[in-house]
Amino acid sequence: MIVFVRGSAFHEQNVTDYSNYFVRIAEQGYVVAALKYRHSDIAPFPVQMQDCKTAVRFMRKNAERFHCNKDRIALWGDSSDGHTVLMAGFTGNRAPDTDAYAEESAEVNAIVDWHGPTDFAKMNFYPSSQNHSDPQCPEGVVIGGGDVLEHPDLSSPASPMTYLSADMPTPSTLIMHGGRDQLVPFNQSCRLYATLKALGKDVTFYKLDNACHACYGFRSARALRLVFDWLSDRL
Repeated sequence: MIVFVRGSAFHEQNVTDYSNYFVRIAEQGYVVAALKYRHSDIAPFPVQMQDCKTAVRFMRKNAERFHCNKDRIALWGDSSDGHTVLMAGFTGNRAPDTDAYAEESAEVNAIVDWHGPTDFAKMNFYPSSQNHSDPQCPEGVVIGGGDVLEHPDLSSPASPMTYLSADMPTPSTLIMHGGRDQLVPFNQSCRLYATLKALGKDVTFYKLDNACHACYGFRSARALRLVFDWLSDRL
């Protein structure tokens, strides 16, 4: 089973825009649950990742109804929601959590992160087409409208890198990032990979050389085949 979270700069998602992905994933034999969460215009972090955990628990509770295996679950997200699936996957049943369907576990087997932000405070130190510290930027809005660099008390808890440690279990993680990404700095994925590797976690990193942000490569058969081959060994 795959819970897919469609990127939207943390704003309202157009879930049906990714129907082509969902069909191609389903063709591989996976049940796909497409999540539409409470977006940053109506609620700040951590509700987005909490809604992701709720989706995992809902699908696990209703696994028989949806004809899927509750013990084989992967999270897959791109851009802002590469961030969301990393947050939900790295924390599992730990805070920031929610009581919804609390009788079920939010732990997953694997995470597929396509060019997601991993450390908000470091984004502005690398080339990008956007100011990633401004209160009106996606990262600023999702932490409640604050300047990312001026509010580490808000930006640090909203960064997936914060939740990594050697003694905490971490799902197998696949990272993919375009070498020509103009929005989320490529270094965000490099730092995540290096940290996971140093901690002894199961992590794989693919650079799509000519891919931009969410295009020119990410909808290709090659990109999807990389994901499917990786998932086949972990689900």
